[in-house]
Formats: sequence, C-alpha cells, structure tokens
Amino acid sequence: MDAKTLSAEVREHRGKGPARQLRNRGLIPAVFYGPETETVAISCSPVELERLITGKYARNQLIELEVAGDKKLAVVKDLEVDPVTRELLHADFYSVSKERAVNTTVPFETKGRALGVQKGAALRKHYRELPIKAFPQNVPAAIVLDVAPLDMGAVVRVSDLVLDEGVEVTYPPTRRVLMIEAKERKKKEDEEETAEAAPAT
Repeated sequence: MDAKTLSAEVREHRGKGPARQLRNRGLIPAVFYGPETETVAISCSPVELERLITGKYARNQLIELEVAGDKKLAVVKDLEVDPVTRELLHADFYSVSKERAVNTTVPFETKGRALGVQKGAALRKHYRELPIKAFPQNVPAAIVLDVAPLDMGAVVRVSDLVLDEGVEVTYPPTRRVLMIEAKERKKKEDEEETAEAAPAT
C-alpha cells in the first residue's frame, strides 16, 4: 500500500470558537499523536480526508501528513461525524512507522459460489471483519476467501486462510471463521439463538 498525501496546518488555538472558525474556512480540527512522538494539534480539509479514506483501504489507508514542511506517516484512528449531516467534525491521526507492526481490522470477504451452496446448503460467515497484525504498508484492503470448492459440511478456520506475506490474523488458529451447513441445521441454530435472546416472561 502506498501512502497518500494530506496537507495539514498546525493549530494554535483550541475550543469551540476556533473550531467554528476553522469550519467556516472549510477545515476541521484534528490531532496527530502516537508512541514516541509529540502530540500536535492540526487542521485539515475534510473533503480531501474523505477522498483518501473512501478508497479500497478505507481507514487503514496510509496517510503522509505534510505539516509545516515536515512529513508524518499516519493512519486515521478516529473520526467525529455530525449525526444529522454526516459531515466530518474532527479527526485523530495515529503515528505509524513502516518498521513497526500495527494491530487493526480488515473486512473478511468471500468470492465464488460454494459447491455446498449449489447443493442446497447455506454459507455461514462468522465475522464481517478480522483482526490482524502487520506492518502498515502490508495491511491488505481485505482478506478474501475463495469458497467455490467448499462442499457441504466444510469448516474454515483461521489456520486455513491464505494471507499475504507479513499478515497475521490474531484470532487463535483453530477459531472458525466460516462454514457450509445444511439449511435445516442453520434454521434450528438460528431459532435457538432467538429463543436464548428473548426476554424471560
């Protein structure tokens, strides 16, 4: 993954008043922080930031912040969004290094149509995202599993996943992430889960 550049300015004043003034200029307040680095209050363009994090890497996108002639490598740690307008209000940038592994989550996706599904079974994916550890430049856009050869009764565990070099899923190797099961069994399990979740009368 290549880093994408985002220009930022050092922010000298804090509080609601200065933040409002920044937004009137088309900017939002932000902060840059992390291990072995000084916390810096900054401001940046929400439009440019949204453009960077709506790509395939989303919030895992490596960002090279240009601040007062200095370049800082970061990822988006947190975003504050207006609940009504959905506009960005504030951003937290976390300092990273290409020599230091990070912990993050990435989407868990499938491709193909499982053999078992073609026979009438159901595909159950236990997670939408998976936690990983990797160097920032090695973080994948997603972990993609080809389910086409999976027949009825197949179980996929963490140890079965094909990962890019330098990427580690931090769940235990034996943990199930996906299975192909008979629809009758899935329906029964879903009914049992619903019954367990129902309030006692």
